[in-house]
Amino acid sequence: MNIGIVGLGLIGGSLALDLRSLGYQVLGVSRRESTCQIAIERGIVNDASVNLSLLAAADVVFICTPLDLIIPTIEQLLPHLSPQAIVTDVGSVKSPIVTEAVKIWPNFIGGHPMAGTAESGIDAAQSNLFVGNPYVLTPVKNSTPEAVKIVGEIVRSLQAKFYLCRPEEHDKAVAWISHLPVMISASLIGACLSENEIDVLELAQNLASSGFRDTSRVGGGNPELGVLMATYNQEQLLRSLFSYRQTLDRLITYIQQGDWNSLADILQTTQQARPQFLSSKEL
Repeated sequence: MNIGIVGLGLIGGSLALDLRSLGYQVLGVSRRESTCQIAIERGIVNDASVNLSLLAAADVVFICTPLDLIIPTIEQLLPHLSPQAIVTDVGSVKSPIVTEAVKIWPNFIGGHPMAGTAESGIDAAQSNLFVGNPYVLTPVKNSTPEAVKIVGEIVRSLQAKFYLCRPEEHDKAVAWISHLPVMISASLIGACLSENEIDVLELAQNLASSGFRDTSRVGGGNPELGVLMATYNQEQLLRSLFSYRQTLDRLITYIQQGDWNSLADILQTTQQARPQFLSSKEL
């Protein structure tokens, strides 16, 4: 089977590495000629080009671009795709992408691997990035069972944890566990920067340790990615933010009133609930 990958960054490059090692013929497309050369020299792909015409031979194409480029990329791919080709993506928001993509190419299956690192670009590509991590496919009513089966088999071959759900279910879920944490983490950093006593701010920066590092990590990521997830998942992110604000207001009230028993109840509940979100993962 020939697999095309558009976008040879961390996710696209890592997909290519693993799929080629599994025996697939991998064809990569990047905007930069230098990226294509690196991908070929490192053995990440069998062939690479800056031209989408390379993917005319692809049976399945993974779109591994930023969210705002997924639909334009599919449109540009149309003249080059074989009629039976399956197109999928790796975007972190599904409903708006899937809705538009299936209008352009009915044989589209939305996808989202929940894996990554803080690094980016072709140099960050690594083997086994998806092993043990969730990989979600979001077919719709008109998706063909054969297309879902083929992409699902590819996902399973990566040794990822395979899930199927509706696009809107995916977006609600990731709003809670991925997009909301980015906004909370960014708010934490922003709140700390509001300290107007320079000596205190510098002391806080010097004393910051693992607790601050863990809770602020995603807020220190790529700003463009944060804006894109908010743009494309606005409704569900706002839904989760409003709920978070209500919970935070309740904590403020308990602390203002010295209601330590109610505060302890919440902290005990969250302590017990956390492992349910991290089952089989390192706590």
